[in-house]
Amino acid sequence: MTQTLPTQPLATTASRIPFFDGSAQTAELGVEIRAAMERVLRSQRFILGEEVAAFETEIARYLGVRHAVGVSSCTDALTIALLALDIGPGDEVITTPYTFFATTGAILRVGARPVFVDIEARSFNLNPDRVSSAITARTRAILPVHLFGQPAEMAALNDLAARHSLTVVEDAAQALGATLGGEPVGRLGRIACFSFFPTKNLGAFGDAGLVATNDDALAESARALRSHGFSPKHHSRRVGGNFRLDALQAAILRVKLPHLPRWNELRRSHAAHYREALEGKARGLRVPGELGGRSHVYNQFVLRTSERDALAAHLDAHGIATERYYPFPIHLQQACSHLGYKPGDFPEAEAAARECLALPIFPELEAWMLEAVTTRILELCSR
Repeated sequence: MTQTLPTQPLATTASRIPFFDGSAQTAELGVEIRAAMERVLRSQRFILGEEVAAFETEIARYLGVRHAVGVSSCTDALTIALLALDIGPGDEVITTPYTFFATTGAILRVGARPVFVDIEARSFNLNPDRVSSAITARTRAILPVHLFGQPAEMAALNDLAARHSLTVVEDAAQALGATLGGEPVGRLGRIACFSFFPTKNLGAFGDAGLVATNDDALAESARALRSHGFSPKHHSRRVGGNFRLDALQAAILRVKLPHLPRWNELRRSHAAHYREALEGKARGLRVPGELGGRSHVYNQFVLRTSERDALAAHLDAHGIATERYYPFPIHLQQACSHLGYKPGDFPEAEAAARECLALPIFPELEAWMLEAVTTRILELCSR
């Protein structure tokens, strides 16, 4: 891919390139967003209501699922999904040790035991070849994460689940709009969970999330669980929580949703620029790409290098912000010490935690910013 680059100075501390900046997106849609918020203010329906119902209909259509249940965050969506499946104390859920802690936290929160399986080196996702040896009589579900926006190897995981009568729960927090074999994430398992945290590809103005499923019974349970287990109101069939989506967030997401395909394509274009500039030209640097049959939506663009900290410091000194995703593998976190894991148990996850550095990838990056990032990287890592 060739880009015509405007004349701009390379990034300096006076002209920083942020890791994420939503201000241009908000300015572009400002009139529509304000109108949507005014609509909610006039209605005085701030929790659930018509605005949330309309968003659920629109995003269910986008995902191609029968049911979309708006909730307060993806963390709560994961908790709801596990509760709806009646997973709890005595049960085991197989998942990845290399992701944001919320995935494991939801398993612990419902009283189940997370069982970790190492990741694939290229995709950062759960390695299906290692899952079968982790299945026991107590295993109830497999919980893969479509990490950084690239779908996990769902065909193999679904096959394993079918052979062992398990359920697949998709953590699609970072992957809205990604596809595998032409099928969108969110309908590749029995139930899926999404995040609308402000830095996600579709971001709210605060916390927000979604449960998606084609299973009518699971959808009914999810709707009850998000409101204290009520079905109908004031009649609790089981203990749920206050996991409801605010109408203001739903209204903002409704404005943004039609723009998501364009924003995802911009992320993919930025990723292509990074790859063209860096692949094979930077010493000791591994650049992410799309694996066969997968459409990556690049919530993050994550490099691997043994010189991760030196590279981060070099970029920071030249006004370019980066993030370390994720610096501490979950099996070695204090909150999981009771599970009995130790260093060396999952070498691929531990290596990724030492080596991964995320570059700016938000849609509104300008061409000179992309050029500045790659130029500064090559200053340090050129072959």
